[in-house]
Amino acid sequence: MKSSKLYSLVMLLLAAVLVVTACGSNNGGSSSSNTPKVEVENLPAALVEKGDIKIKVIRKIGGDDHTAQFLAGAKKEGESLGFQVDTFSANGDTLKFHEALEQAANSDADAVIVSHGDDQTAVELVQNIRDKGIEVVTFDSLDEMQSVEGVTTTSQDDRSLATLALDHLLEETGGEANIFYLWVDGFPAMVRRNEVYQEVLSANPGIVELERFGVASANTSVDTQDAVAMLLARYPKGELDAIFATWDAFAIGAYRALVEAGRTEVKIYGIDVSNADLEAIQAENSPWVSTAAVDPKLIGAINVRLAAKKLAGEETPPTHNLEASLIKQADLAAAAEPVKEDELSSIIPSWGTSDAFLEDWMKDLKAANEK
Repeated sequence: MKSSKLYSLVMLLLAAVLVVTACGSNNGGSSSSNTPKVEVENLPAALVEKGDIKIKVIRKIGGDDHTAQFLAGAKKEGESLGFQVDTFSANGDTLKFHEALEQAANSDADAVIVSHGDDQTAVELVQNIRDKGIEVVTFDSLDEMQSVEGVTTTSQDDRSLATLALDHLLEETGGEANIFYLWVDGFPAMVRRNEVYQEVLSANPGIVELERFGVASANTSVDTQDAVAMLLARYPKGELDAIFATWDAFAIGAYRALVEAGRTEVKIYGIDVSNADLEAIQAENSPWVSTAAVDPKLIGAINVRLAAKKLAGEETPPTHNLEASLIKQADLAAAAEPVKEDELSSIIPSWGTSDAFLEDWMKDLKAANEK
């Protein structure tokens, strides 16, 4: 009789608990070691059936801090859920990017996050990944990705980013300024930012573009620094007022060029942020006066949440834009101590936090994995 009761109790406990196995990985590689199993009662059945969850994050651009933080944010979020997350950056090499997408289609990945898929071949490769039954979320990729069934496309609100930065430029210059424009074509995010820039130029004839430069490479900031240094020689003091940098890799290069040339009277209005950017903005007599940004770690995290919802069989939207904020040098200067990215919430309350697509079962899974 006692044996029968004990058996019933064991079976009842097993029925009440769903078990998910989690495994971790090192950046750029995979790991075969499993972390301890955790018990979560409300885990979606689809995830229980899959067992170990493997996610690949593949990004075309690289060599910049935004990329590093995006990948780190995705990896941290995924591993907090008990998933194995492998990350890869092609550092701007299109062939390596395409090869990584091809390999992902033939891998045992459950989901793939694709960042900066900016050509038709990438769209076709994503279609191939989906044909294999692998879930896909894209970031800052071609709008054509939306034609692939089951894909969610995400992006920073690029129009908002450009508007915030340019509005600050207009405010501080009174709409009268000679500027350098740092921008590169060929990326959907850049195309959207350029649309706003062209609208601002048309509406404000006092803003005069003197020069433009832009290249996306593994050494973007160095290439930009060299280019801006050369361009500065053409325009002595009084002939150049500001630089609009559509990417922080551009802005950091411009910042170094201005400081080295002793031309800090020229002000930089940028997009994107990192700890290195914040250090430059807060440096004494810094020419970098503001940057519009979305927390790149949060972008990576939200992309992972969307992938997790897809794997759980839950509904996801076809598109999602992440809200932008403006970080001003003057606001940073008002702080008692130098501000780092993790501390931006003291200046911008909404910074770095979002409950977007964070389901209760994810919270429970995170809590279980912390034990």
